[in-house]
Amino acid sequence: MKICIFGAGAIGGYMGAKLAKAGADVSLVARGPHLAAMRDKGLTLIEGGERFTVPVTASEDPAELGPQDYVIITLKAHSVPPVVDQMQPLIGDGTTIVSGVNGVPWWYFHGLEGPLAETQLESVDPGGAQWRGFGPDRVLGCVVYPAAEVIEPGTIRHIEGNRFSLGEPSGEKSERAMRLSKALNSVGLKAPVRPRIRDEIWVKLWGNLSFNPISALTHATLDVLCTDSGTRAVARAMMVEAQEIAEKLGVKFPIDVDRRIDGGAAVGAHRTSMLQDLDAGRPMEIDALVTAVQELGRLTQTPTPTIDTILALIRLRARSAGLYG
Repeated sequence: MKICIFGAGAIGGYMGAKLAKAGADVSLVARGPHLAAMRDKGLTLIEGGERFTVPVTASEDPAELGPQDYVIITLKAHSVPPVVDQMQPLIGDGTTIVSGVNGVPWWYFHGLEGPLAETQLESVDPGGAQWRGFGPDRVLGCVVYPAAEVIEPGTIRHIEGNRFSLGEPSGEKSERAMRLSKALNSVGLKAPVRPRIRDEIWVKLWGNLSFNPISALTHATLDVLCTDSGTRAVARAMMVEAQEIAEKLGVKFPIDVDRRIDGGAAVGAHRTSMLQDLDAGRPMEIDALVTAVQELGRLTQTPTPTIDTILALIRLRARSAGLYG
């Protein structure tokens, strides 16, 4: 089984190091100093009290790696459409594209019944680049839970979590899903195959939709924005609007809004990824986390006044910093 991780930063590097240590046929696509360090010294993972370094096959050019059984994409959502053409050498007749990307996935309506079946989402797949370049039949959904960071080129520190939930858009427990699940489980990761992967996507999205932009606008950490009465009320209103959209699409939430916010507060003084990107001058992941929910609201004829307001503010903040096109 040949596995390529495209975007081997913190999360991709964490998964890649675990697979490489176990002797899997894994390759990594990366760039810059991180790529150079992996080629020169190998990939180092710090996890708990353990630190190990493994040699890895790493490249900036997918053409050097050839067709794969699985291509696991761990880029940020806005980074994927521009590299679809670059990824084509990795894709053969039997290749599965594993979408380990935050937010509403571009393939969301593939395999669903009803009036929105096979609808393409412009907010996350402008011009249908992924729909045409990958094809929705190749896609296996993945909800990523681990937290990790690149502490220096070639070195990943694992912070918490080891679950990568997998799920077919159709909900079936396919052979390709079970095969990848077995491979990931065998290296110490948790990779359950879920019959309702969209439910998990929405529970994670609930927090990303609200906590991320509010934190970037206020510079508050999770514990503060989830307990301050004002920002908690704004986050709650956004989440209620999102829940109405999701339930119209058949999603079932296993917890209620307040428990989800309390869970965010329990994380503690965490700076969200959107706040970190703003501070570091990196492009901000707005469309997959917020704009796409607004688009789904329009498609389901669901008013989203709070989401619309926060989206307008965070877009302007990001544009002012030169971090949003």
